[in-house]
Amino acid sequence: MEGHGVQTDLQAKDSFDGKYIPGTASLIAEVDKRILVVLRGGRTLIGYLRSIDQFANLLLQDTVERIHVGKKYGDIPRGIFLVRGENMVLCGEIEKSLEESMELEKVSIEEIIEAQRQENEKREKENKRKEELLRQKGLPV
Repeated sequence: MEGHGVQTDLQAKDSFDGKYIPGTASLIAEVDKRILVVLRGGRTLIGYLRSIDQFANLLLQDTVERIHVGKKYGDIPRGIFLVRGENMVLCGEIEKSLEESMELEKVSIEEIIEAQRQENEKREKENKRKEELLRQKGLPV
């Protein structure tokens, strides 16, 4: 497929000047760095990567669960956290300078949990309204 914008592993390896490590092994370079992990259920974890295995299971230290609602966020301390690789959707290093330049307001745990609850209620009502409209039109839900 040459010329179609598709790179083979060898081409990708060459483009990274020999520093390319395929698959889970590439996470070894992130050990002892602060990383963000997004899980399948939508949860966001931030912590220091301390260990990784061949299944991409991660051990995070000083972990917080970050909850975002609109332009606000809150961090819930979780401590040491073991993440199964099969539950991980996204993983990457957090740059301190970028995190500090975010235009998000940090709020208390109680405030962000309440905001999340209200957002979930709003979303649930909207989904019920959509389902009812579909039923009225005779469409299966």
